Amino acid sequence: MKKSEMTSVKSALFVPGSRPERFSKAIATGADRIIVDFEDAVEEGLKRQARHNLQAWLEIHPTARLLVRINAFDHPEFCADLNFCNAHPGVDAVILPKAESRDQVEQVTAHGKRVWPLIESARGIEALTEIAQATNVERLTFGALDMGLDLGLRSGTAAATRIFDQVRYQLLLHSTLASLARPVETVYPIIDDPQGLEVFAGSALQMGFGGMLCIHPNQVSVANRIFSPTDDEIAWARKVSAAAQENGGAFRLDGRMIDAPVLAQARRLLNAVP
Repeated sequence: MKKSEMTSVKSALFVPGSRPERFSKAIATGADRIIVDFEDAVEEGLKRQARHNLQAWLEIHPTARLLVRINAFDHPEFCADLNFCNAHPGVDAVILPKAESRDQVEQVTAHGKRVWPLIESARGIEALTEIAQATNVERLTFGALDMGLDLGLRSGTAAATRIFDQVRYQLLLHSTLASLARPVETVYPIIDDPQGLEVFAGSALQMGFGGMLCIHPNQVSVANRIFSPTDDEIAWARKVSAAAQENGGAFRLDGRMIDAPVLAQARRLLNAVP
């Protein structure tokens, strides 16, 4: 899949597979993607029930398109989760948690499903080159909480953030090299902190990320706004694009030199407008 064929994902909202009454409510939030979670949000004794819940919901909503975070490659429910996703066209893509190798990813994509590898460990970071080049990878994302545990970081500290920024760089680099969609930022774990969420999302945007994972409906509107071009940015991009029609090569506009990279930036902003 080419970058030009990929839709943007500003917000991807998790909903527990054990809470089917929340599936439709999640869609109503306006999130770009809904992720039904079979993994961390579902206790071990309810894993099978989560699949039954989603199957029943998809039968009632046959045109719905969702993502599913299945259980990890080494989990007893992995195969059953994957078989479920392959059997349902309503499952648009699969999120593979704790992805650590190309082989794991390609077992998920063997039947044509797209995958978002969720990088959550040192092994996952080490294997990013191969993971990003695997068949049917759409975009990369990461899980800061699990990765912090694996690396022995102190969660919530400035020092941990510096390490995670290196992970973000790796995701951005390998997404670009593999011609993937822009990576998706990890979750912001504090639900009732809209100001902190804005800063967190804004930083990810400035780093080149296309959107973020959300764990609560209240986070969706903030993510959608932050990862969308502003009115001023759109107006600037349209002005640059119009001026380019009348000027060949580099030209000056409002005191700024407009050359090929600036024009490409303007076109990227306009492509992001619905």
